[in-house]
Amino acid sequence: MFDKILGNDKIKFELINSIKSGKYSHSYLFLGISGIGKKMIAREFAKMILCESEEKYCNKCKSCLEFDSNNNPDFTEIVPDGNNVKIEQIREMQRKIVEQPIISTKKVYIIDDADTMTREAQNCLLKTLEEPPEFANIILIGSNESSFLSTIKSRCTIIKFNPISDEQVKEYIKEKYELPEISESIILASSGSIGKAEILKGKQELFSSIDKVINNIEQMDLIDTLKNADIIYKSQEDKQDILEYINIILFKKAKQNQKYLSCINIVEDTKKRLRANSNYNMTIDNMIMTIWEEIHWKT
Repeated sequence: MFDKILGNDKIKFELINSIKSGKYSHSYLFLGISGIGKKMIAREFAKMILCESEEKYCNKCKSCLEFDSNNNPDFTEIVPDGNNVKIEQIREMQRKIVEQPIISTKKVYIIDDADTMTREAQNCLLKTLEEPPEFANIILIGSNESSFLSTIKSRCTIIKFNPISDEQVKEYIKEKYELPEISESIILASSGSIGKAEILKGKQELFSSIDKVINNIEQMDLIDTLKNADIIYKSQEDKQDILEYINIILFKKAKQNQKYLSCINIVEDTKKRLRANSNYNMTIDNMIMTIWEEIHWKT
């Protein structure tokens, strides 16, 4: 059932009980940061709804077997077309959702990254959420609650997922990739997201270099600091992860030395400049030099 999905045990327990009692909603909104298992739980929940057995997770009936092979005609997963879930996709869902189930007594639609729906798509979806077919269930999945219209949220049972604990993320990454150890900073930078931890784990060389720069900045002159930061200049595509990671290290160091607190504001200012499309290399130059001056001026 949910055995292989880490975290959010209370939510899993409540979903299982809702299936057993037969008291589950027509429409759900699963909210939480990316990479914490929302989609995995939504799929398992959909499988339980569609299961033909009284057990509601038999793994033997035609519905379960077809679900596992991604061929269940009563299950549909909608993902963004490009950057958004578009109104045409919602209209297509509305044409199909009224058709009777083929295998099960139910139909389930999952709309992944539903927070990317255009306003027009959301307004279109409202009609179905207001009067869904008796046999249909819809699960919206998103990270940004503010992207949803209030009318969408009011018609859904909202379930808010929590980040995974740092210890669980650490053990999962170590076990999956057979690692003796993994950087504590990477675990902290993942912010409770296994998905993000897996991405960051693949960039250990980059983050090790950042560790070296920030952790040794007090002992290095400005020229050496800029030289050691060379990999940052070569990794513009990872700028968001780089800046978040630098702030994690600075925050850790600020617990021992408060002069590092002001450096966090320097990084936040750098994020704003880059969002405003400032030149990447010049902005990073300015950030590193300003952090170096802040540390050495207060030393």
